[in-house]
Amino acid sequence: MRTSFADRPIVAGTDGTTVAIQAVEWAADEAHRRGLPLRVVHAADRLPYDAPRYPIPDCYDRMIPSGRQLLDHAEKVARDRWPGLEVSTELADGRPGRVLREQAGRAAELVLGGHGPVGARLAGHVDVPVVVVRPAAPGAGAEIVAGFDGTHAARPALAYAFDEARLRGHRLRVVCAWEPPISSGPRIAVDTGEIGRIREDRARRLLTVWRDRYADVETELDMVRAHPVSALVDASARAALLVVGSHGRNALTAAMLGSVSRAVLEHARCPVAVVRHAL
Repeated sequence: MRTSFADRPIVAGTDGTTVAIQAVEWAADEAHRRGLPLRVVHAADRLPYDAPRYPIPDCYDRMIPSGRQLLDHAEKVARDRWPGLEVSTELADGRPGRVLREQAGRAAELVLGGHGPVGARLAGHVDVPVVVVRPAAPGAGAEIVAGFDGTHAARPALAYAFDEARLRGHRLRVVCAWEPPISSGPRIAVDTGEIGRIREDRARRLLTVWRDRYADVETELDMVRAHPVSALVDASARAALLVVGSHGRNALTAAMLGSVSRAVLEHARCPVAVVRHAL
């Protein structure tokens, strides 16, 4: 549960593109579900046009009218979708990654369109969930899918996934993917059936507390013998939202998102929420 973020807005970044407007629509729906305000932010990045040695006079001032215009459009999209929603906009000066990272510090959730590198750079590297909006596959079902590695580190992602399932009235499918260990020699026999049973027993025990807490959410544990990326991407074809965790541990993970989360962001067939586990 993210009660400390209860009074913060849902923040959507926009650059006026079609995928960015889809992100604004998703963020408006999320703000409505959670009873939170929506803030739409556009970063007016002057750097590509204003080299330090050859500055363009009034560069930022010239970018303001177009930035305001696309923010006005995004605000109208959100208000048309939910007329009673509290919506504000902000035109910020700076690189999109830096601006949105700062916005995350004052947000309950950060929502971005599913194109460009900004989503991958921010997902898992800020303290709030980052949702990268990708179009859902045709015929996507009414279910939330959560990736689960069978450890306590998955708690923040599970909490978010259960919240979303309850708010939407959706079923929650918890996908626990695993691959048998590689034998180190021809004489070592690996009982993959027993390994699978042990993993499933552990996963069910860890999920018990969540099922008790969210007794009104229909929950299914899906044990899949496959690479996590393949299992999650396949499951995303039937999902309204895919939730994965990320370990923001050190400078390395601040520069590079985990391989599973990154691959899922690139290939999922529905919106993806990346929820950071802070140690």
